[in-house]
Amino acid sequence: MYTILEKAKLTHELDKKEILDLLKNDDINEDLFKAANAVREKYLGNNVHLRGLIEFTNICKRNCMYCGLRRDNKNIKRYRLTKEEILEFAKKAVSYGYKTLVLQGGEDDFFTKERMVEIVKEIKELDVALTLSLGEKTYEEYKAFKEAGADRYLLRIETTDKKLYEDMDPLMSHEERLNCLKNLGNLGYEVGSGVLVGLPNQTLESLANDILFFKKINADMIGIGPFIPNDDTPLKDCEGGQFTLALKVMAITRLLLPDINIPATTAMESLNKNGRLIALQSGANVVMPNVTEGEYRKLYALYPGKICTGDTPAHCRGCITGKITSIGLKVSDGYGFRGNSNNNSHTNLI
Repeated sequence: MYTILEKAKLTHELDKKEILDLLKNDDINEDLFKAANAVREKYLGNNVHLRGLIEFTNICKRNCMYCGLRRDNKNIKRYRLTKEEILEFAKKAVSYGYKTLVLQGGEDDFFTKERMVEIVKEIKELDVALTLSLGEKTYEEYKAFKEAGADRYLLRIETTDKKLYEDMDPLMSHEERLNCLKNLGNLGYEVGSGVLVGLPNQTLESLANDILFFKKINADMIGIGPFIPNDDTPLKDCEGGQFTLALKVMAITRLLLPDINIPATTAMESLNKNGRLIALQSGANVVMPNVTEGEYRKLYALYPGKICTGDTPAHCRGCITGKITSIGLKVSDGYGFRGNSNNNSHTNLI
């Protein structure tokens, strides 16, 4: 085990068997987390990037089995921010010191290419880096968003297991998901993806394949979070994902992709009250505080137990800054682009 860890720290290469060995063996967890933390510090220093998250619509045409925003969920109050509200939240976020904003929503066809281009252009006038997370779009749409100024795009693969993906995401195509990631890379976005850990019928072998996939596509951002069953979904009675396993997947990802951006996800903290801090000490270097205001914070209900839904964005900014500095890290004052390598080198995107 220690030989594998040393190899990962020095070469940032592991084969599938070696990744599986690390995932299976819990005796070495603390050493794994320390190794990931050391690699993060070596490549990225002690800076933590804050990304202000605006959840602008909880309307979604998809019907993913695990997601509280799924189309067939009739127990959720739906909302859609106006362009004016989105820009108001964006301006306030900038006033709190955010240099990066993330515009995230369900797949809501109201937000056409033209509407999104308008919003992107106005947000970019605030001198911020902008990440979009809007789901599957056409090449032309992705191209228009990029030309309008979008810097990054987050599209989680959720799982690289084709059957599991299509079981979890009815009427969606795994090939189309891969094609969207390829298009984003070809257009010069910083490409973000990620997985849910602990989905029903997911195996450790599948998770090892996920990690190798991130390496293959040379992703710039990877979000890893535990599956948390939602009472308003068909998976409500399934066993949830484990915090430790999600942390291990995240740490191994850091070892293989030493300079990428990895968020300490809010889902981690939903399972462990210090989840984000633990993640920041196990390879993560990004936190995405919610800058959406009012009841919208509660209504973007991907999973139960979501943290900080009663807080204000100003309180969240102060709170997370205090937590970050308490563990010897500091909040970055930069735009949070990928570490030391060529941002647009997605030669392996399939």
